[in-house]
Amino acid sequence: MAAAAAALPGGLRAPPAGLEAGGRPEPVEGSECLFVVLGAGFTALSHPLLYVKLLIQVGHEPLPPTIGRNVLGKKVLYLPGFFTYARHIVEVDGKMGLFRGLAPRILSSTLSTVTRGTVKKVFPVEDMEHVSNKDDVKTSLRKVVKETSHEMLMQCMSRLISHPLHVISMRCMVQFVGREVKYSGVFSSIGRIFKEEGILGFFVGLVPHILGDVVFLWCCNILAHFINTYAVDDNFSQASVIRSYTKFVMGIAVSMLTYPFLLVGDLMAVNNCGLHAGLPRTLRVYIRVQCWRHLSAQGQLFRGSSLLFRRVSAAARFPID
Repeated sequence: MAAAAAALPGGLRAPPAGLEAGGRPEPVEGSECLFVVLGAGFTALSHPLLYVKLLIQVGHEPLPPTIGRNVLGKKVLYLPGFFTYARHIVEVDGKMGLFRGLAPRILSSTLSTVTRGTVKKVFPVEDMEHVSNKDDVKTSLRKVVKETSHEMLMQCMSRLISHPLHVISMRCMVQFVGREVKYSGVFSSIGRIFKEEGILGFFVGLVPHILGDVVFLWCCNILAHFINTYAVDDNFSQASVIRSYTKFVMGIAVSMLTYPFLLVGDLMAVNNCGLHAGLPRTLRVYIRVQCWRHLSAQGQLFRGSSLLFRRVSAAARFPID
């Protein structure tokens, strides 16, 4: 049973079977090129959104908060949303500045798509038993576990192969904070990371991303399965439609809960890499699980998950006149 990918501004989670990240179908034989092109187009269109999200994740707030009112009429401080933040980037770097780090991100997306297609060829979907309404509970659960394991294999392999380029893309983008040009191209960035950090430098932040993908897939698919099995009556005329929406809703809900894995993975990718955004004066130097613990203690585990209505956290101190 496939879970639906959540279309959240701040948390792009592992896609379910049948969907690549962003809702595009997985490649099938004879159409890989088409999906690579579509994937590159979607990646380019969504890049400004991901760019602003990353800068917020690393804690870069170049614009002051503004005073607004909540639904109760109480004065609260709001940080700039996506459009205000994007306008600031344009003022500093021009319109093309919104696409800093796009090239390695497109390559990463392409590698992910090709890897998923390759894994599907090695482990064909046709060999999988699909869940049917006629199955008993034990049989249907066994099929869900088998299908989810297949999805997990595809997602973990694609994440592993594409992660080095993801790291390069992240570092290219956060150079906006300190106005650096240390990571200026894909090949030069590969050489620099290998020289300064070795082969492991390409995989910093990989573990949180994979953990988030695995937790998302299993929670989403299992929850959707039990809801469809026990809460949706087969006698209802729209049962099949409701079941399809259950997967989508579960995808959104679980994606929100697993966002901290995405945040920690992205922060670790730029942490202590020689850039201003990853140095102690801007972002603490983390080791192992220190990043998660620090963010949790500061109430910042969901930093960057919302790009429109961003209230100043309780930990921040700004005067309200």
